[in-house]
Amino acid sequence: MTDQQLADGAQLLDERAGDAALEAPNYDNDFDVIIVGAGLAGTAAALTLANRGLEPLLIERGTYPGAKNVFGGVLYTPTIRELTDLDSAPLERYIAEKRFSMLSHDDETAVSLKPGAWNREPHNDSYTVLRGDFDRWFAEQAVEAGATLVTETTVTGVVREGGGIVGVQTDRPDGEIRAPYVVLAEGANSLVSEGANLKETESRKNIAVAAKEVLEFPGNDTAIEDRFRLVGDAGVSYHYFGEGAVGEAYGGGFIYTNGDTVSVGVAYSLDDAATKRQSPESTLNLFKSHPAVAPLLRGARTVEYSAKTIPEGGAESMPDLVHDGAVIVGDAAGLVLNNGVHLEGTNMAVESGYYAGSAIAEAAQKGQTGAEALESYPDRLENSFVVQNLERYAWLQERVEEDRELLFEQLPRAIADASTEYFRMDRSPKATHANAAKQRVFDTLGGWTGAMKLALRYRKLVK
Repeated sequence: MTDQQLADGAQLLDERAGDAALEAPNYDNDFDVIIVGAGLAGTAAALTLANRGLEPLLIERGTYPGAKNVFGGVLYTPTIRELTDLDSAPLERYIAEKRFSMLSHDDETAVSLKPGAWNREPHNDSYTVLRGDFDRWFAEQAVEAGATLVTETTVTGVVREGGGIVGVQTDRPDGEIRAPYVVLAEGANSLVSEGANLKETESRKNIAVAAKEVLEFPGNDTAIEDRFRLVGDAGVSYHYFGEGAVGEAYGGGFIYTNGDTVSVGVAYSLDDAATKRQSPESTLNLFKSHPAVAPLLRGARTVEYSAKTIPEGGAESMPDLVHDGAVIVGDAAGLVLNNGVHLEGTNMAVESGYYAGSAIAEAAQKGQTGAEALESYPDRLENSFVVQNLERYAWLQERVEEDRELLFEQLPRAIADASTEYFRMDRSPKATHANAAKQRVFDTLGGWTGAMKLALRYRKLVK
């Protein structure tokens, strides 16, 4: 996005929000819906509602949408493409390659996937973006459709009347705002929902902590294309796991290529961060210094540092999504799939915002605000890829946790040793090296019996 586009966007938002955004607002019943949080879920709900002729108020605590948002780096766009035209969206690069690497302390064993179809539109609907740019643009689409955006306003609680939710409290003087419906899209740190007893505080065992840096390469304009073997707008997502990625913790590291920067980070168990005393900063620095990672980042300079928490409780941790006058969407509802194979959340956030907005629009047509009138939201979500995917992998996190020493430490070392042995150059016959390599892996797995047991334990991954 150019500076002129940013300036135009800011002007547009100012015109829509008006001077009232900077003064004590008195919007009581001026809007059909109040949406708490202008992230992907909240804006998707606002856009859905505005497209259906309702007047939503989108409240963002940052100076602009995306100012407070953090995520790994890949945005999945099937539903966004249906909600609005993506031609002008600030997309960084499409994902042309996925790479999965096991890291021991010194070694890397990698699998690279580069389907040719990903180079053709719509590029598997997978793009790197910078949330500060994309969320601002996405909110502009909602504003153009009829939503009103107010920034630099923090929602501190909900307003109840007769048992139902009829508005929100904000940090502005006389900042109570009332509307028939409230959408809580406040992210993983959902203090409003928890404060209103709409959801419980999640156990730290079901929370991951993530730290991310955006790096640029001063004086080297072709560093990204050269180091990641890229042409044009093609980009990569590299995922790493094993003790070389996040030490003794349960989690992994990542690198995503943007237009002229890269996003590099780690995400791992908050419980491990506390009990193993692995700070996000030290864990990220350890990952960046790994022999397989450091050459990709050589000469880079940090231009942005951010950290966030990620809900990983899955379907079992989802709170009640509908209440009288309110719904919960996105990260606040725990809609994240983060299992090492699939790292998704942006698509789930948008999908939930879309279904929530649709349910509210239908309820508004009937003049109903009760939880029963909003049930089509969880019903649709239950039958969508969102909940189906969470349920499909509900068993995986606990299973990997049980096998963490084998999967994160022993197996990466064994495969690296086996690879070294298999390709060793000396005067021994190839069969000798092949047998030694096979034995190294089998010894780690417990022989054929151990290998079969491990395959059976994870057979659901390929079902």
